[in-house]
Amino acid sequence: MLIGLTYDLKDDYIALGYKDEEVAEFDSLITIDAIDNAITLLGHQTVRIGNIKALVQYLSSGKRCDLMFNIAEGMHGLCREAQIPALLDAYEIPYVFSDAFTLSIALHKGIAKAIVKDHGVPTADYAIIQELKDIENITIPYPLFIKPIGGGTGMGINTHSIIHHKQQLYSQSLLLLKEFKQPVLVETYLEGREFTVGITGSSDESKVIGVMEIIINLSSDNGIYSYNTKQDYLNVTSYKIVEGDIAAECEKVALNAYKALGCRDGGRIDLKMDSLGKVNFLEVNPIAGLNPVDSDLPILSYKKGLTYQHLITEILNSALSRINKKKLECAS
Repeated sequence: MLIGLTYDLKDDYIALGYKDEEVAEFDSLITIDAIDNAITLLGHQTVRIGNIKALVQYLSSGKRCDLMFNIAEGMHGLCREAQIPALLDAYEIPYVFSDAFTLSIALHKGIAKAIVKDHGVPTADYAIIQELKDIENITIPYPLFIKPIGGGTGMGINTHSIIHHKQQLYSQSLLLLKEFKQPVLVETYLEGREFTVGITGSSDESKVIGVMEIIINLSSDNGIYSYNTKQDYLNVTSYKIVEGDIAAECEKVALNAYKALGCRDGGRIDLKMDSLGKVNFLEVNPIAGLNPVDSDLPILSYKKGLTYQHLITEILNSALSRINKKKLECAS
């Protein structure tokens, strides 16, 4: 099988003049090499295509793949992660990970929270600031937490993200609106422990790899899992596998959210406890980072005794099983 690789390479965008934080979600050659090697070891052929513009050239020249392993995050707009999947759908080329619809709703943290809440998944009260006047309608008690509605990798999150009063909400929201040019998510600040849950599979075949607690030194952005903290994770962050009743609760919340949002093949669900110890949905990562060294999903896998090869195999097998099942349904 010929499997194409679509991705956004961080160095390409840095060379074009983008700032580090603007391309924080993009990948390095370390990640592409690791995925390529894992797929090749399974007996498949690979072709590295790259970002959406490279994919357009590839397709317009008449070239095709049997399957696309897509980890591209996209650059512009709140549907940026959905751009390549939508293009592949148009060309009827199957791909790994979630479809364009799921990626669009998942990136918008407000819509994602609305959907999981409607499915009975606990999540903090929230509001959306499209423009500053929307602040007047916010009735959620302080402290609050704010972040760009479509950001990732801690983008726009720092020590000032915890909001204690209305004046601070105005000033910090204004900064985010100007810098990221997208709405701001405002939610009840969850004071408790933070977790991430790794999942592979699709629909009823989805399963949890493990639950990992993220513990951050208070010296780094007041213990917030921020952009700066994620960049300096070796010095300020530790990770611990969670078992027992807490893990079971995390697994239940994460799987229900994953299925409610229609995620496929693999991903991560981020969770946090409130002050009473109740686990809440925080956000979803349907294209979770796959850097073999510093991405949360591989780190979680290693701590559960799974190799990187095992992780990629699980993800790829999920996609192949899902695609073959669809072919059989169409044939019948």
